Amino acid sequence: MRLPIAASVLCTVFLTLTGCTESVPTPKPRAYPRVIYPKRAYVPFQSGGCPFTFDMPAYAEIEQDVSFFDEGPKSSCWFTLHVRSLNAQLHCSYYPIHSRARFDELVQDAFTMALKHNIKANYIEEIPIHRTAERVHGVVFALEGPTASSYQFFLTDSTQHFLRGALYFKTQARPDSLAPIVAFVRQDIDRLVETLRWQPAPPKGASR
Repeated sequence: MRLPIAASVLCTVFLTLTGCTESVPTPKPRAYPRVIYPKRAYVPFQSGGCPFTFDMPAYAEIEQDVSFFDEGPKSSCWFTLHVRSLNAQLHCSYYPIHSRARFDELVQDAFTMALKHNIKANYIEEIPIHRTAERVHGVVFALEGPTASSYQFFLTDSTQHFLRGALYFKTQARPDSLAPIVAFVRQDIDRLVETLRWQPAPPKGASR
């Protein structure tokens, strides 16, 4: 039996409305892989010939004979602290100071390296370090944003020793996903800065 026109229209409208009640796919919130952080623990850094010591993460490996800062290694006191579980690498290089001119050059280089990454950074904070009793002075550079190196530092006694470091990750710079990992590793670097102690310099000729 044919439905009246009015009933047919109502039926069509009903079917249309009920068809619109089906769930519409919506984008899911961005998710990041779960990170399992190592249990925080420290051991003394000890590397033959290096005139300093500090507390380093027990879960980091010391790698030497590497190239960084656009230079080849100049001595055995150029090394990387590698936390493989977090793809984090802290590149460190040590320079003996032989003159005031050399000291000024090293400080300028450290600021230049930090400002080089500031091009992509949203913000950079310079944190002065002064531990007069231990003759440790320097600056920590904390950079925010999509920069390749988000944490750098230099430490010196202004007369004999100069240590420079920069944090990198073996992954594309994604500030949102890396933020908690960077925060974790920064605590380890802060521990290094707080516990660094100078020792007698290596014999002349061991490094430039």
